[in-house]
Amino acid sequence: MAVDVEVARRLFTVEEYHRMAETGILGEDERVELIDGEIVQMAPIGPRHVGCVINLTQLFITRLGSRAIVSPQNPVVIPPRSEPQPDLVLLRPRTISYSQELPSSRDVLLAVEVADTTVRFDRLVKARLYARAGIAEFWLCVAPDGVVEVYRGPRPDGYVDVTRHGPGHVVSPLAFPEVTFAVTDFFA
Repeated sequence: MAVDVEVARRLFTVEEYHRMAETGILGEDERVELIDGEIVQMAPIGPRHVGCVINLTQLFITRLGSRAIVSPQNPVVIPPRSEPQPDLVLLRPRTISYSQELPSSRDVLLAVEVADTTVRFDRLVKARLYARAGIAEFWLCVAPDGVVEVYRGPRPDGYVDVTRHGPGHVVSPLAFPEVTFAVTDFFA
């Protein structure tokens, strides 16, 4: 007979998470991220995922130049208990180098996740996390379907506006509406 018992969890702060890495509790090559105080194992990366991240990186760098910093697969601090590693973010250029201080949610113009096997997690957990952090826009590139879900209008409980774009559609970042991308180019 199964018993449903609520167990108290010990949630970690961003600072504690960093100390775990500094002291070797978390290895440098471990694929983990801090989500709402919990250390979460990241899914393995397959060729479709890698190809999409490479395509996104190249397209954003080529089309945006120095207007934004393109940061693939690097952490973003969302105080006090989250440090996800989106597949790509567009960051505001700033005077303090990102090598001196990690990017935080206030620096993010656009967060992008590429989902091969993590679609449900990215929609339910990551999208809500980014919305709560006030990130203006989140794109979910659903690799198996070749579609991009665009999330805008962050609120504490999620994004208000969600649209789905497939082959034949173009998308533009909210921060750069004059710059367009063919959805198929992300998955080529």
